[in-house]
Amino acid sequence: MDLRFSPEEEAFRTELVEFLGAEVPPEMEADYDGLDLSPEQFEFAGAFDRKLAAKGWLCMHWPKEYGGQAASITRQVVFNEEMGYRRVPSRSSMGINIVGPAIMLYGNEEQKKRYLSAIARGDTEFCQGFSEPNSGSDLASLRTKAVEDGDSYIVNGQKIWSSRAHHASYCWLLARTDPEAPKHKGLTTFAVDMKTPGITVRPIVTVLGSTHFCEIFFDNARVPKDALVGEKNRGWYQAMGTLSFERSGIGRVASSRRALDDLIVYVKQTQRNGIPLSQDPIVRQQLAELQTEIEVARLLCYRVAWMQSKGKVPSYESSMARVFGQELSQKVMRVGMKILGLAGQLLHGVPGAPVNGNVTRGFLSTISNTIRSGTSEIQRNIIAQRGLALPRR
Repeated sequence: MDLRFSPEEEAFRTELVEFLGAEVPPEMEADYDGLDLSPEQFEFAGAFDRKLAAKGWLCMHWPKEYGGQAASITRQVVFNEEMGYRRVPSRSSMGINIVGPAIMLYGNEEQKKRYLSAIARGDTEFCQGFSEPNSGSDLASLRTKAVEDGDSYIVNGQKIWSSRAHHASYCWLLARTDPEAPKHKGLTTFAVDMKTPGITVRPIVTVLGSTHFCEIFFDNARVPKDALVGEKNRGWYQAMGTLSFERSGIGRVASSRRALDDLIVYVKQTQRNGIPLSQDPIVRQQLAELQTEIEVARLLCYRVAWMQSKGKVPSYESSMARVFGQELSQKVMRVGMKILGLAGQLLHGVPGAPVNGNVTRGFLSTISNTIRSGTSEIQRNIIAQRGLALPRR
């Protein structure tokens, strides 16, 4: 296994870093997970996505016929790592990473023409309609129903934790179309126009006071049959089929690395009791430990990308990278809050807030990291069963 990047990939990294340094002002950088954007950052994100699209970088890993560059997995890793480190806000990630690849694999020609070029230009935003109040980690237990009625499906149910649903043009919806089938075999995927009558979106106020998470209510929403993507009752397997695209998680590790670098600058510039914090042996030990763990997380992500570049499908390896990286993100912020002390309570925008309040925001936003998109417990089960061949009981 060779985790080194080629000279061409390193040259691309240099070009990308220079571009981001010139085009992304510090005040436009997002928070830790890139979701909590101010109105100004949200508008900037849309314009910047279109700039990336003009350079062919927005969805570079896509095939050329769909607006990409057919870039290698490793080149995409370089892109995701630098974008994550600089916390560049984006409004197109759902379409680029989830919806677009699924439509390429399972959509018909009309759907490819309708959605893919718009996503590649940064002109269409999708939200995800997967999780429900009683269906999160066990997603296949979802209850939202789509009942066939003539040339349409009548959809009833509720989705939750749908990021930016109040801004999205379409919802990538997973709904139950066969209530009699086993739970994994009765689900179907739809690309639903969010302007459809019967759809109501309600933002959820988070601990940060932001409203990027939303609930979506479907009340007899009539969805045309041409919104169905792929085969009816095969939605679960189609969702699993997009794993051939880059899923290393390097972006979140890069964001943690950025948080650590910011803390290092802070302790070098800050004195406590007349002594620089950088000379405190406890602080030095804590930061050194984080630096080591971030390098471990980085290599775990590189391993996943290397496997994908060789045509292999990571299974427990992805879970290893995910659980380690997500728990590390929380640890970085906990250590940061301890180092900041009482000043760590000052939020972003408050005069005198250390590190511009980013550690505080990160501490609050990473609380959910070990829950959303598959809990740490589930990731460990995957590692135990698929990686260590341990029994289920």
